[in-house]
Amino acid sequence: MVETNDYQMAIDLLRCHLGISEEEAKQQLGISADNTTQQRIAETQQALMGLSHER
Repeated sequence: MVETNDYQMAIDLLRCHLGISEEEAKQQLGISADNTTQQRIAETQQALMGLSHER
C-alpha cells in the first residue's frame, strides 16, 4: 500500500478545492488501496487467461 503521508498535501488540496471526501481524493490520485488492489487483480487474471489461451 502506498504511504498516504507522501500524498497528504495533494489529498488535502483536492478535498479543499473540489469539496470531495478523502477517499474520493485518493481515488482521483490513483492511490486508493481498494481501487488499486482490485485493478491489479483484474489485470493479473486477464493476463493469466491470455496465457492459457495461447497454448
